[in-house]
Amino acid sequence: MQIQQLNEGNCLTYLIRGEGMKEVILVDPVIDEADGYINMIKNEGMILTFIIDTHSHADHISAAGRLIDATGCRYIMHRDAAPACVTDRVEDGAELTLNGIIFRFLHTPGHTKDSLSVWAGHCLFTGDFLFLEDGGAGRDDLPGGDPGTHWESFQKLKELPEDLLVLPAHEYHGRKPSSLKNQYALNPFLQYRDKGAFIRMLEELKLGPADWMKDVLEANYSCTRDPHAAYIPKDMPACEVGGTREPEPGTQGVAEITPAGLYEWMEMKKEILLLDVREPAELTAPPGRIEGVVNIPLGVLGMRTGEISKYRDKPAVIICRSGGRASVAAKLLEREGFSRLYVMKGGMLNWKNGTGT
Repeated sequence: MQIQQLNEGNCLTYLIRGEGMKEVILVDPVIDEADGYINMIKNEGMILTFIIDTHSHADHISAAGRLIDATGCRYIMHRDAAPACVTDRVEDGAELTLNGIIFRFLHTPGHTKDSLSVWAGHCLFTGDFLFLEDGGAGRDDLPGGDPGTHWESFQKLKELPEDLLVLPAHEYHGRKPSSLKNQYALNPFLQYRDKGAFIRMLEELKLGPADWMKDVLEANYSCTRDPHAAYIPKDMPACEVGGTREPEPGTQGVAEITPAGLYEWMEMKKEILLLDVREPAELTAPPGRIEGVVNIPLGVLGMRTGEISKYRDKPAVIICRSGGRASVAAKLLEREGFSRLYVMKGGMLNWKNGTGT
């Protein structure tokens, strides 16, 4: 099976074909790139047989309508999907052989009611259900979104091989695709072992309004062929949790401290909490750990704040591998009344030689 990512921007479209075959499948095609897809298919002698949209998109217009008109291909989505031009609707657990390749479809709602994850070969196409590493996952405050359902969908991942390569529908910060096992280690949304804590985390973020996204959904429901059918801001991580949120007046983000700055504090014997929110197994593997840390994994932090309550008014430095989980943990602790919080910039990947330099 050959896979090619076709787009240059934040929205990712995957072309899939079997070895030596002309027939191809597109996953999550974008209308702004439709002419390019059509020209490529024609010039390279390909035959587009199927489109798969992992869900009803809210941040871009699907190219499905345009591609169906141009090629006569079939269009696959979940049975609950609203777009009118879908030709093939699949259930949770459906298995189809398309162009000689076995595709397994998992219903993974939460971001939307119709969210699908698609397992083909060694790859898992997750749409907005799961992003890479500290990108977390797609927001749950759109029509049909639900944090509790999203958490329940995450539990389905436990049934899948950990070596599957995760290929999401968006990447806003240049992260590279990696295994499902890697996501378990680095994605903060997969750290929550308690459904209630996950729901509270998302609800307390107070995500900003994004009414334009509802217009995009309506355009996709109608299978519009017009790339200008809805206003779409450029270069915004719109489907990430908090991606359209504006800063609240008078608020500041959690402060950062460099590894070198933290080392200076440690040399001065300052009374500080070093809180590492990675999983215990990560502390014994590269890039290692800082001596003296308290280890409380992010997924259980909300239930164990009492263990560190004496530091509510003292400096607390939150540490993880690259900074993503630490930022989530810091916001959680801020809501619990901790007032002097710092995230170690760049996480353990920036901590070198035991001195932060």
